[in-house]
Amino acid sequence: MASDSKNVHYWLVKSEPHKYSWEKFNEDGRTFWDGVRNFQARNNLKAMKEGDLVLFYHSNEGKEVVGVAKVVKEFYQDPTTEDANWVVVDLAPVESLKKPVSLEQIKKDERLQNIGLVKQGRLSVMALKAEEFDRIVELGA
Repeated sequence: MASDSKNVHYWLVKSEPHKYSWEKFNEDGRTFWDGVRNFQARNNLKAMKEGDLVLFYHSNEGKEVVGVAKVVKEFYQDPTTEDANWVVVDLAPVESLKKPVSLEQIKKDERLQNIGLVKQGRLSVMALKAEEFDRIVELGA
């Protein structure tokens, strides 16, 4: 699951497991990523391209990266609101990490000190560099 293409970008999305868990996502097989009400996170959704890889992070409970998903449809109007400011993308699960990677592990890893999860903890959709994505996947192997 290492980064393999110059055209692929890498992201991390957060979800509270009681609202939408990795397990539920795998059962569904595909979902639209809704509920983003922050302009920076919205802009990140708009920047996602089909085929981009996305780490799925359980926030609040667990606080850990649990799997890898991919973007299967680029942004469109969020169907849960009439407000044209908000968009969604469609994601599909790719694989579960063998071991979840905790926020604590990420904070301790010197190669991950500058990722948004550490620097902008409240942001729900964030970009990752290929090497950051690869390192988290490596920690979860």
